[in-house]
Amino acid sequence: MKINSARLQQHFEAMSLIGKIGETGTCRPAHTDLEKQGFEIAGSWMKEAGMSVRIDNFGNLIGRLEGTNPELPVLMMGSHLDSQPYGGRFDGVAGVLCAIEVVKTLHDNGIFPERTIEVISFADEEGWRFNKGLFGSRGILGKLEEGELERADKDGITRGQALKDFGCDITKFKESEYQPGSIFCFLELHIEQGPILDLAHKPIGVVSGISGPLWWTVKLKGMAGHTGSVPMPIRKDALVGAAEIIIAVNEIATQVPGNPTVGTVGTLNIFPASRNIIPEEVTFTVDLRDIDLERRNRYEKQLRNRIETICAKHQLTYEISEDTKSDPRYCADWIKEIIHAECQKLQLDEIELMSGPFHDALALSYACDYGMIFVRCKDGISHNPLEYSSYEDLAIGANVLLGTVTQILNK
Repeated sequence: MKINSARLQQHFEAMSLIGKIGETGTCRPAHTDLEKQGFEIAGSWMKEAGMSVRIDNFGNLIGRLEGTNPELPVLMMGSHLDSQPYGGRFDGVAGVLCAIEVVKTLHDNGIFPERTIEVISFADEEGWRFNKGLFGSRGILGKLEEGELERADKDGITRGQALKDFGCDITKFKESEYQPGSIFCFLELHIEQGPILDLAHKPIGVVSGISGPLWWTVKLKGMAGHTGSVPMPIRKDALVGAAEIIIAVNEIATQVPGNPTVGTVGTLNIFPASRNIIPEEVTFTVDLRDIDLERRNRYEKQLRNRIETICAKHQLTYEISEDTKSDPRYCADWIKEIIHAECQKLQLDEIELMSGPFHDALALSYACDYGMIFVRCKDGISHNPLEYSSYEDLAIGANVLLGTVTQILNK
């Protein structure tokens, strides 16, 4: 039993047209009409695979293949269809479309599992629109935090309003939550988003765990003044302070060569943003990740100390708000063993590797055992229109997922 690779390719090509930018790019923001279009076409494929389809109150698209024993906890698969603002065609999409293809293959072969299977495209995995990700996957587990619906995008639209516009009822979140123990396990196929598989010339990897992300928003406050008249020694230039902190992030993350620690400042907003006014306020984001929690905690403390020292040096005040903080989470050994066995059946010579990026699986790991399959991407490029995984590799990944699902259903 194998998946239909031609059908899978057609699905990828059709999805890539929704929110297309340039020749190969994608911009499909969460909770928007573009994501809704993606849901409509993916939902039609779910129905062809024998699934019932709904959108819950968190904005998740859910396809359900009812098992012959609906009392059993569900086998859940999926990823996300929202993209980065300047993203590629495969990030998240691979996990949703390959999961749909697996269920379609089971359906076409007359297999009616005892355990219910659900395929989910989770809402706002990426997190850039409202500066906090994994919204839908945290939502179904009752893990949302206070104030999340008040977070606004660059146009001033709040998450709450965006959800209402999407057709969700934000007063009925409880109805869309999953009860403890109702999910048996979670599987997510994803492009690697890194170069390890490509450098090793291997199409498939088995994920060992996901690095723990720490996301901050940092605000520095100084004093505006005329750039032509305020002497350098008495300035309170918030941007100079921010520049030194950005360097500090890089220095801290790279202090031990070879460690998997990564640190990034990805956004920077300056007020009042005039060429002849000293910057009074700068707001920027910090993304610090590591698979080693003790090391990440140590680096976090170092960074807090550097921020305090730099701000004192430039007579600045500062605020640090914590947007996301998660421990590293490791994949279930029994699921990894099944994935390895399926790879060996296909003579893939797979390798095991960790994930630096977080995924919806990170949120699900707090509710059930999880496993992940990585598919090679060219040159390790992701979050970029140049992102590319071959349809041949994606089909191989889908077949590994099919075999994994089949083995789990037999448990």
